[in-house]
Amino acid sequence: MSRAQHRNPQMEQFWQEAVAAWQKSGLSVRAFCAGRGLAEPSFYSWRRELARRAQGRAKSPARPRLVPVRVVADALLEVVLPSGVVVRVPAAADAAAVAKLVAALGAPAC
Repeated sequence: MSRAQHRNPQMEQFWQEAVAAWQKSGLSVRAFCAGRGLAEPSFYSWRRELARRAQGRAKSPARPRLVPVRVVADALLEVVLPSGVVVRVPAAADAAAVAKLVAALGAPAC
């Protein structure tokens, strides 16, 4: 049997909490273990094992998922003015009309 099949969730939880408490304590491993009555070799072993498991979870590939798609009939052009106003027009729009619109929107307010 592999090591993963012999996992003890309570033991793993205990050591996760112990390692987290050590990280917050600011103590050396030796002082922390002495204060809690823990064996240093066990602490180091579990710290390494928990890091390995965390790394394995981080490296596991994300499952494929479906994402929503919106179908747009016509392509749009987008113009962002310095004021933050966004103008979206169909790509087939008359260029002169779009230029007039952008100029009017870009003009300073009275």
